[in-house]
Amino acid sequence: MPPSKVELYAAIRRDARAGMSGRAIERKYRVGRRTIVKALSSAWPEPRKKLPPRGSKLDPFKPAIEEMLRADLDAPRKQRHTITRIYHRLIDEHGMSDVSYPVVRAYVAERKPQIRAEAGRAPTEAFVPQSHRPGAEAEVDFGEVVVRLAGEDVRCFLFCFRLSFSGKAVHRVSLSGGQEAFFEGHEHAFRVLGGVPTGKVRYDNLKSAVASVLGFSRARVETDRWTAFRSHYDLDAFYCQPGIAGAHEKGGVEGQIGWFRRNHLVPVPEVPSVEALNAMIDQWDAADEARRIGSRARTVGEFFAIERPLLKPLPAEPFETGRWFTPRVDRFAQVTVRTNRYSVPVRLIGRRVRVLLHASDLVVYDGHTEVARHERLPGKSSARLDLDHYLEALVRKPGALPGSTALEQARAAGKFTPVHDAWWAAARKAHGDAAGTRALVEILLLHRHMDGEHVVAGLAAALRAGALTADAVALEARKAADAGDHPASDDDVPADPPAIASLTAWRSCRLTPGRCPRSPPMTNCFAATEPRRKDPGHDRQAPSRTDRAGRRRRRRPGLPDAPPAHHPYPVP
Repeated sequence: MPPSKVELYAAIRRDARAGMSGRAIERKYRVGRRTIVKALSSAWPEPRKKLPPRGSKLDPFKPAIEEMLRADLDAPRKQRHTITRIYHRLIDEHGMSDVSYPVVRAYVAERKPQIRAEAGRAPTEAFVPQSHRPGAEAEVDFGEVVVRLAGEDVRCFLFCFRLSFSGKAVHRVSLSGGQEAFFEGHEHAFRVLGGVPTGKVRYDNLKSAVASVLGFSRARVETDRWTAFRSHYDLDAFYCQPGIAGAHEKGGVEGQIGWFRRNHLVPVPEVPSVEALNAMIDQWDAADEARRIGSRARTVGEFFAIERPLLKPLPAEPFETGRWFTPRVDRFAQVTVRTNRYSVPVRLIGRRVRVLLHASDLVVYDGHTEVARHERLPGKSSARLDLDHYLEALVRKPGALPGSTALEQARAAGKFTPVHDAWWAAARKAHGDAAGTRALVEILLLHRHMDGEHVVAGLAAALRAGALTADAVALEARKAADAGDHPASDDDVPADPPAIASLTAWRSCRLTPGRCPRSPPMTNCFAATEPRRKDPGHDRQAPSRTDRAGRRRRRRPGLPDAPPAHHPYPVP
């Protein structure tokens, strides 16, 4: 990159002081003698001379245009010159030719505000400082932020409620900027602040609150739910002007959102859920009370301590911020809410359910019973499916599981682990695709009443032992749960350890060497599946037993009288 003229002058002056001749300087820097003389006379280069303005074909007609514009200063508002009228008058009255309409339009646009300013009629853009009473005024606004949610960039909405006197601000992030997020942000802010402002709260003309703007006045037609919300909290709303002009009427919250976004959301935060991000935001809001705004004498927290006792108290009863929907469950066991689809249990297909939609999640009710809960989808025309909702159908249709969308989403969420896949592959290889998949479905049903980590531990233990049935996995999962709930200690160790302590040892002592049991699907893996053989420990005719009803029944052949005392698995 060539040096600037200032740097060139400095180099020339430095070499001249060192004794270098003028010709040597000319050859070194490839400049003329005049440049060297100017550099030695002044360290700062002379400004570049401006070229004289080039003439225009419009120059002879500019006085006529200015005369028309000055006449408009006293003319009625609806009878002033338009650019088209000025253009036609120049042609008809002044004989203008070879001048295009855009040239006239550009000159009028430049000269018209100058003429009004010269006459003292130009609008003056000035900002007047304001003073706010403690606990009386607040401002509300939304801003867009990008969050890396579960490994994916998602556009979210940042709600901000700011008290004008102290500058105390409460923020809340949601996946939607709709009315649900608008209400939940207010409710959270009132709960954090401990009250409601006694005066006006400034708002944009957002659709969550304003149904329509009436002319150029401050009158608005409000939405019904917003009217009920304001009545519940005794909130007084003030609506700013539409457009950019209204942003200056609530400049405090406009600047607060930008400051919060730059200082806390850069770089883009990576969080597992919106709830985790909001927990972080609550901590940031509490820490921001120690900062000073501009040249104020006190911190935000010190001013808020003065303002907090002056707020109106909160009502005793909460306001339901969510919105109710009553969709019908389709044949895919899904309900559609705001163009997005969410799964419900398959037993509800064809029925109408109630859905309570919140800013970041939704809850599905069958009557008064909660049947499903999902995190709200941020986009449109998407689906969020829970594999657990389809298990009853997959028992009858096991072939639909491998390619199901619910299984794909469960894998992406980490609920269907590689241990599940490994056990499923082994079960299909041992029992066939249909029977092995049904066994997996029974194991997935265990998640409804057991922790996922215990079920995964049971799967891993059964896979190591070669027990490819749901009963074995259930028993191992219960053992893992018991071990997790009651940690082992020296007092828990029995004096006489069991003779058989593992599944493999019990199988090896009960099965004939060289033979592998072939258990039918969905039954206990230790049930006898071979014909009864001659056994010295059993008679050919097994003795009968008497049940509780007094009836005689025969014992199943080929089984011992009772399982060992320390046998870890039930025997049918």
